[in-house]
Amino acid sequence: METFTPGQQKDFKVLIDFVRVYCHANHDPAAREPFAVPPELERRYRKGVRLCPDCAALLYHGIAKRRKCPLDPKPSCKHCRIHCYSREYRAKIREVMAFSGRRMIMRGRLDYLWHYFF
Repeated sequence: METFTPGQQKDFKVLIDFVRVYCHANHDPAAREPFAVPPELERRYRKGVRLCPDCAALLYHGIAKRRKCPLDPKPSCKHCRIHCYSREYRAKIREVMAFSGRRMIMRGRLDYLWHYFF
């Protein structure tokens, strides 16, 4: 079994939270299915994460790319010299991050201000 660094676990948590907020605000609740979170984060997501198939595919892709990232410590994507997402995935993840970041900050999640601006 693969273990992840604290930085990777933090990145997975942020990615899951952002995609979950985006999916719940923009997609049909009837189409959502359970998403298998990485084992290290199961305690945080005890109730589970339910996503539509499109958002689940985006999240699987993001987690796979983060697992294989050769940079340590990993900078945020906008400051990274290696773009691991293809053009289409990069556009979609930007849309998700912009939507979710603004929504979380407006609802009082000030801990994401740091991630949003840096």
